[in-house]
Order: sequence, then C-alpha cells, then structure tokens
Amino acid sequence: MKRLLCLSLLVVCGAAAAQPTAKPPPRCTDAIYRQFDFWVGEWNVTSPDGKMKLGESSVTREEDGCLLVERWLGAKGGRGQSYNFYDPGKKAWRQVWASPTELTDYAGALNAKGQMVLEGVSQQAGGSISKSLGTWTSNGDGTVTQNFKSWDEKTKAWTESFTGLYRKKA
Repeated sequence: MKRLLCLSLLVVCGAAAAQPTAKPPPRCTDAIYRQFDFWVGEWNVTSPDGKMKLGESSVTREEDGCLLVERWLGAKGGRGQSYNFYDPGKKAWRQVWASPTELTDYAGALNAKGQMVLEGVSQQAGGSISKSLGTWTSNGDGTVTQNFKSWDEKTKAWTESFTGLYRKKA
C-alpha cells in the first residue's frame, strides 16, 4: 500500500529523492538571434507610396527570443502566419510561412546592406510550386520594406509578386 501511495503522489520512496536540476540558460542569446528584430512590432502595411492599405501584421519575439512569429491579416481578408528562427545547424535564418493558400519555406541571411534575404520554395493551393525570394529592409525612418519575388521559369528571371511598407502602429 505504501508503494502504491508513493507512486500515486509521484514521489520516489525508499531511495534518495533526486535534486531539482537548474534551469538551462536560454540558448538564443547571441547577437545573431537579434538580426531580424528590426521586424518585431505591430504594423500597418501599405503600398510603397503609402496610398493603399495592404494589411496589418503583428511580429512578436517568443520562446525566450528563439522565435519570431508573424500573424498577417490582409486588407482583402487573406491571412497567414510565419515562424522565423536562426538555425545554428544550417547557419541560416529560416522562415516557414503558412496560409490557407500557400506554404513557403525560406532560408538565408543578412546581406552586406543589412537586408534579410531568404530564398526557398513556395507551394500554392492547387499544387503549383515555384522558387521564391523574400527581402526585408530596415529603413532609416523605422519602417520596414518587405519584397517578394517569384522565379519565372520561362524568362529565367525573378518577377515581383509583393512589396509592402511596414509602418509601426501609433
């Protein structure tokens, strides 16, 4: 009966109790994990000239700074989320974007200009697959420009598919 009671209380009986282990230090403290922090915030997203609202975006730092989570709501009702993290095994930033109409997996790094440049494969609803290129630029006025391009297999060139200006909400 004593043994059953000990097990039901999740207590180790008849042996030395294990000492609590110290919480491991956070693993995402190096500067490389802060490279994409310029995108963290609550944003109104417009066309580059600021005249047309394209949507809203919330980008938060989560999991002790190891993950940036974006939640997007387009002005025409589109929505999606991205999960952004530095992958130390690949020595690259990764973004996985998921929405009802698209799944994209990117990888890349900051370039010499300080832009986050990620390239990958995008799969659209219906099954079409294409190469995709995303660039995030931190502008001097606190805005962020996000630009996406798709690879055109016929012309063997990148074609612009989206450019948005992210301005912090007041």
